[in-house]
Amino acid sequence: MSLGTPLHPRTAPLNRKLQWREWSGWWAASAYADAHDIEYNAIREAAALIDVTPLFKYRVSGPDAPRLVDRVITRDASKLSVGQVFYTPWCDEHGKVIDDGTVHRIAESEFLWTAADPQQRWLTLNARGLDVSIEDVTEALAAIALQGPLSRAVLEAATGTSFADLRFFRRRDAMLAGIPVGVSRTGYTGDLGYEVWIPADRATEAWDALASAGAAYGIRPAGMLALDVVRLEAGLVLLEVDYTSARHALNPEQNYSPYELAMGRLVDLDKAPFVGQLALRREAARGGPARRLVGVALDWYGIEGLYSAQDLPPAISPAVSRAAAPVFAPGVLRGDRQIGKVTSLGWSPILKEAIGLASVPASYEAAGSKLSVEWTVEGRRGRVAATVVPLPFLDLPRKRA
Repeated sequence: MSLGTPLHPRTAPLNRKLQWREWSGWWAASAYADAHDIEYNAIREAAALIDVTPLFKYRVSGPDAPRLVDRVITRDASKLSVGQVFYTPWCDEHGKVIDDGTVHRIAESEFLWTAADPQQRWLTLNARGLDVSIEDVTEALAAIALQGPLSRAVLEAATGTSFADLRFFRRRDAMLAGIPVGVSRTGYTGDLGYEVWIPADRATEAWDALASAGAAYGIRPAGMLALDVVRLEAGLVLLEVDYTSARHALNPEQNYSPYELAMGRLVDLDKAPFVGQLALRREAARGGPARRLVGVALDWYGIEGLYSAQDLPPAISPAVSRAAAPVFAPGVLRGDRQIGKVTSLGWSPILKEAIGLASVPASYEAAGSKLSVEWTVEGRRGRVAATVVPLPFLDLPRKRA
């Protein structure tokens, strides 16, 4: 049975249409407003509060904590300084991604680890022989994502402290309404934003402080539907949608290496030994994997044509589709072999086009490559021309400013 997060006393009254979904055993709001585009606009034009407490969170500490982190993640943990945050995948012994998340270095021998899936067992297995403590703090630590171009102004108003010096993927401690919190310059929106890490028993006080300070800036609560749109625009992958965890894969096709997920830049093959390193070295030596994750932009006139053929006006759902759609080489006849799939597909309100993440053969990885994507109208399948474009789709300078 799903439970309310520590922020549920505040989020529940705001969820007027009772649009809830389950997220790792917790209730998460799909949308608070009548339409989630209002919340999307808050993220892109003002500021928004998102309850991200359901993320799995672990405190890794002890003399050998740095060794454990370096043993598990694909990035070089020796380069992770105190007050810095890494976004990183981690792999099994075959070099296939188990999960991706963030690792915060709190102190020389203390880290906060976040993940989409439970990782206690995996971390414990890899800690054998090390002097390290792994504590699951998921229920003890609430988290609020404060995102949007005005998020810094809201945070400064709520804390009475300047955050102009907190750089992208850095973190520090702060006081929020008398509550000791951690603040990281991170998020899942591709926009200027912060994540606030709060003792669970004081989560509602922190929400109230941010909501009160944000009232003058047009702040709104935002749910998962709006978050899905902005993370797609940012080209960010979602576990069990854009890839399957190696832990859950039922066949080889469901296993993905970091190089198959556009995460090659997050792999350091020359660092100290880590789980999956040998397999990834072999994959790189072969010239990389046979498939790659790319961004695709769909041709609007092709979409319009499929609807016009049935005397219907064009229509695209404002919500991101998580159902895989077949991808074909351009110009092939119906019935020819599928070459890949779109994993996330949606309409970008700011880019004014249909965009998607697609897994395709390496020969189609280059920007400008032409593809076609299956599109169904009233049960009738058709194909729409698509072009491979660089990721992220939307790269806002203020995200790093």
